[in-house]
Amino acid sequence: MLKLIYHGHACFSITDGTYDLLIDPFLNDNPLADVKAHEVNPSYILLTHGHNDHFGDALEIAKRTGAMIIAPYELAIYCEQHGVKTAAMNPGGSKQFPFGKIKLTPAWHSSSIIKGNNIIYTGAPCGFLIEIQGKIIYHAGDTGLFGDMKLIGDRYRLNFALLPIGDIFVMGPEDAIEAAVMLQAQVTIPMHYNTFPLIAQDPDLFVEKLRSKGLKGLVLKAGEQSEL
Repeated sequence: MLKLIYHGHACFSITDGTYDLLIDPFLNDNPLADVKAHEVNPSYILLTHGHNDHFGDALEIAKRTGAMIIAPYELAIYCEQHGVKTAAMNPGGSKQFPFGKIKLTPAWHSSSIIKGNNIIYTGAPCGFLIEIQGKIIYHAGDTGLFGDMKLIGDRYRLNFALLPIGDIFVMGPEDAIEAAVMLQAQVTIPMHYNTFPLIAQDPDLFVEKLRSKGLKGLVLKAGEQSEL
C-alpha cells in the first residue's frame, strides 16, 4: 500500500513498503517536524533546490543510510562532491528508477546554499512528478504560480498535488488556489506554511476555498499520513 507522510514544511515521505522516498528533508532545524534526521531511513532523497529549509539534512541522511540523492544537476554535483550517491537531472527530463519514474518540472524560485558570507548557486530549482505503483504525485517545490501548471494538469492524472501556500517566498493561498484549479488533482495538500512567522497561513481556510471550486483538499499535520 502506498503511503504519503507529511513531516512538516515541504518534507514528505512516500513509501510503497519496499522503497521509501524522502523529499526535502528539513528536519533537525524545523520546529514543527515530527522526526529528526537520525530517525528516517530513505532509499532515495529528492531535493527540489538548495535552500536550507529544503536541502536541510540531506547529506547527513544520505551518508548514514546510503540513500541516493535525486536533484537538479548543479545541486546533485555539489552533493556528489560531499561523498554521496546522486542522480543528476534537470527540469523537463525524466528517468526510470527501481521504484518508478521521476520527471522534473519547472519551479519559479531560486536555489543556493549559503555558508557564512559565501553564496553557492545550485542551479535551477524544480518540482517533481513522481510515478509510483500507478499513482502520480506532484510536489511543486518552492514556486510561484505559472501557466504551465495547466499543461501538467492536462497531461497527467494527478492523485496528489503538494502546493506551497506560505506567500512571500512562494505562492500565497490565492495563487495556490489558481494552481490547484489548473492541476485538477484528486487531492491537493498545502505545504510550506507556519514553519516561521513570515509564512503564517490558515490551511483549513485554504481547503475551504478549494471546496468552493469543486476540489478536494486535505490538511496534514506533521506525522500524519494519507494512503493512495
